[in-house]
Amino acid sequence: MDLLIQIIFGLLTALIIGAAMMVVTVRNIIHAALWLIASFFGVAALYLLLEAEFIAVVQVLVYIGAISILILFAIMLTRHISGEGERLLTRHWWAAAVVALGLFGAVLLPTLAGNAWGIPLPTGPAGTPEPLSGVEELGRGFVSEFLLHFEVAGVLLTVALIGAIVIAFEERSRRRRVLTLAEEHTLNQRQKASAERAAAAADMAD
Repeated sequence: MDLLIQIIFGLLTALIIGAAMMVVTVRNIIHAALWLIASFFGVAALYLLLEAEFIAVVQVLVYIGAISILILFAIMLTRHISGEGERLLTRHWWAAAVVALGLFGAVLLPTLAGNAWGIPLPTGPAGTPEPLSGVEELGRGFVSEFLLHFEVAGVLLTVALIGAIVIAFEERSRRRRVLTLAEEHTLNQRQKASAERAAAAADMAD
């Protein structure tokens, strides 16, 4: 069982790191957002492996169900995001990989070298499980100890939401119409078809 858990941990680690690397190396911003969602899924699975079911559910609901969808909505409101005709990876993607691995190693190696990895023995009678913080303790922390932090985060998110609404609903006379992905794809197909017809007509004229 321990070997199976280690194998699953290694696969999840490879998924998280690989997806994170793809987020910062791909040129298509939609692909980057999808890779970010894949990395979030890997983190949620890692929480499940650590038997932290509540944190895993929060990871899925908040980061995947809210933040990722917000990022995708912001992307859909921009122009020229399809990335057609461009390279999927940046020219110096390997430099980003070296820097990321170097930073990860700089954090990981001292931790591996300086930790004794000893598991403390449980206190109390034998067989007594250690108390774990549950939903009730988290709720009390939000409304008591961390009330100010919780309110500040809520205000910042509200201000960001209002700012996004103001930017999205600016005056129509000053705003260019933003094509959807389907409309932009259709327009590109029509332009390609027109160019092919023009080239065929030129060949027939010759």
